[in-house]
Amino acid sequence: MKFKTDKTQLLKITQKVQNAISSKATLPILSNILLETQGNLIKITATDLDIGISSKIQIKPESEGAITLPAKKFIDIIKELPDSQEISFSAKKNNVATIECGKIVFKIIGLPKDEFPQPPEFKNKNAITLPQKFLKDMISITAFAVSKDETRYVLNGVLFTIKNKTIKLVATDGRRLAVVEKKLQSETTLNEQAIIPTKTIQELNRLLGEEGFVKILFDENQVLFDLGDTLVVSRLIEGDFPNYEQVIPKEAKEKVVVERNAFLSAAKRASILTNQDSIAIKMNISKDRMAISKNTPYMGEVKEELNVTYKGKEISVGFNPSYIIEVLKNIDSNNIEFELADNDKPGVIRLGNEYVYVVLPMQIT
Repeated sequence: MKFKTDKTQLLKITQKVQNAISSKATLPILSNILLETQGNLIKITATDLDIGISSKIQIKPESEGAITLPAKKFIDIIKELPDSQEISFSAKKNNVATIECGKIVFKIIGLPKDEFPQPPEFKNKNAITLPQKFLKDMISITAFAVSKDETRYVLNGVLFTIKNKTIKLVATDGRRLAVVEKKLQSETTLNEQAIIPTKTIQELNRLLGEEGFVKILFDENQVLFDLGDTLVVSRLIEGDFPNYEQVIPKEAKEKVVVERNAFLSAAKRASILTNQDSIAIKMNISKDRMAISKNTPYMGEVKEELNVTYKGKEISVGFNPSYIIEVLKNIDSNNIEFELADNDKPGVIRLGNEYVYVVLPMQIT
């Protein structure tokens, strides 16, 4: 194979796929990336067998072929080449690749394409197409609630439910729950429910843009996201997602209406004085007033009052500040309606009929 291309473009697609490279590869080939020329395109693929990412750009082709190369070395080489000069790449049948840029010549030894895992074939052609921003926005307001506890593997991903005219994403770690449900622009015959792993969700959040579309195809135990110039293929998490609907409280009559940025900043400041032994920050809520405080032995204390709109009974409750900060950072609303039924009841944030976030309280020490 032989082609010429621009450094910036080549580096861009290698960086798109690099997070799928196995960091603890049991097979040497999984530390490599696959380069394939297809007409006037170069496609680069990486996989760790749980997730695979491929991306392509246009090139000046001279001859077609394929080779796999050590991913880290290849990326480091491309990074260090001059920006202004064209790159010439060639690979021979002995699996030695030559990278030339001006007076610079690198030779790097690879492995044949035959050893690289073959991408899955999606027999189920039933698909759904969404605007990329639409899906990215849904991911951003749910994915932070995914569990990091590997022993609760069914919670180590986001539940996707696609049915009729709606798509729903759900994430929980057992202490908080984020649910977003949106109507689709057109009805679909697709009827799917699948748990998509955290790593795949993180990569999607990174790769999805403000423009363009993404096509989603499901197979028995895998899912494909087609972003046009980039494909993401992932295994699904097997198991039954918990019945999350039963933990969503009914809408409260009295709500604390608070300015989002003020609430976020106060929670951040209070969190400075937390430690592993004393995590919870305290919220005292009374008529048109919210006081956020933290008192940590041998460290110090902080107290801040916010103007709010509230007519209900006085409540004093503790929360993990991270669980408040993360939701406030990701939702897009000037004012928040924060529902608190009692001292030992969960806090709830709703955005219309589309989004609900439930967070359990913590004991105040």
